[in-house]
Amino acid sequence: MKPLFISHALFLSPAFVRLFVCSFILQANAANELGANQQEHETVPYRPEAGKFPPLEKAHSYRGELVFVDHANRRGSLRVEGTGKFYRNDPHPFAMLPYGIVRYQGAPADLRDVPLGTVMHVRAYLPPDPKTSAVPVLPPDSKSKDAGHYRGTGIFPAENHVLLLEDEPSHCLREGLVWKLQELEVKNGEGAITATREPKHGSAAKSVTQQMTFDSATRIWRGSERIGVARMAEEAAWPADGKKKLGGQLVHLGITWKPAPGEGLAGAFTRFHISDIWLDETAIKQATQFQTETHKAFIRSRWMPAWVDAVEYSKFGRATVTATLFGGMDASLYTDFQKGVQAQMNGAENTLKHAGGHYGPSHIASSGQITAMIKASEKIPLGSSGIQIQFRTDLIIEGIRPGRVVRIRPQTWPSTQVPREEYVNDNLEERFPTPAIFPKY
Repeated sequence: MKPLFISHALFLSPAFVRLFVCSFILQANAANELGANQQEHETVPYRPEAGKFPPLEKAHSYRGELVFVDHANRRGSLRVEGTGKFYRNDPHPFAMLPYGIVRYQGAPADLRDVPLGTVMHVRAYLPPDPKTSAVPVLPPDSKSKDAGHYRGTGIFPAENHVLLLEDEPSHCLREGLVWKLQELEVKNGEGAITATREPKHGSAAKSVTQQMTFDSATRIWRGSERIGVARMAEEAAWPADGKKKLGGQLVHLGITWKPAPGEGLAGAFTRFHISDIWLDETAIKQATQFQTETHKAFIRSRWMPAWVDAVEYSKFGRATVTATLFGGMDASLYTDFQKGVQAQMNGAENTLKHAGGHYGPSHIASSGQITAMIKASEKIPLGSSGIQIQFRTDLIIEGIRPGRVVRIRPQTWPSTQVPREEYVNDNLEERFPTPAIFPKY
């Protein structure tokens, strides 16, 4: 085949030029369309799939002030930080995924443990099933819409089903971050602190500088003691009045929000408030340990949540259930699940409510023995413990089916009653609590 040569005259002809330009435009449009499709694919909100723990990198991240909690149904509302004036933002409903994790002061927690007003970091997705969402379902592009009235964008994300909800010290401990106090100004026991949040080990180029308020109610933790602003002044660590450079002192901070003085001044509408300062590692470790013990006692009384991977049925109601224990608990709780241990398994709902319990969850639960324990060798996704158990029972109940949420109790844990709001009994209206309690702004 002879090579194709194009004459100089043809190359310069108007027809060839038009053909070349059209070809270039088509290729450019195709490239732009491909780039747009890739960008759209990367920014499309993620909806978790049944029976799979969603990847953390697919979650939408935001933070906000906890303003309402319905702890029995594992849901609440956050005043989400957006681009506008924070105090104007309406509370935004959220629901914890069944395997969603709450962390407070560096430890596992239940929603009931977190004080209202605490600023929380959120990693969340679209509702797995909009039909059974316990909170209002929003259009997927809600976070990009301007809410008006000086509120800006970002305050109503459609990603309101939460995988990880954590306060400031929990976020910093998990991410390897620390706050460095740079300067403070105090008068009459209250004032403002300028601080930077940056990696504990690494470049300060990723630092975030904020000015936050404090007052005489701010708790300051040093070692095993709790002190206050007045004590810091007595010891001359801080001035009683005036300014002081703090030289990048390393601390952990608890952050809340409250109306700031000086209406109309820059930052008065959005500035956050310091509820706690942990001055050293001993102080934050002690806070973490206390919260850990609180949560351990809670889980032992409510049972470990899990979901059913498979059920192998036998004769006369006998069955072997394979289930994956949910993650985020203290390691000591998982050690109670051992081969040969007697246990009970009860059906539960996506809110982790027990499926019944007139006489406590033990009344109708399936009893049996843990016959195997399998630990995952690959990377464990957030939400999973990486521990799978096999449970053999002589009488399996209706609520224990593949894909369903259950709760499991080793018989070494106490057999307790649960309050009426924490089980659904036979009322199907309680299976998926209606989102009607949330205002429609």
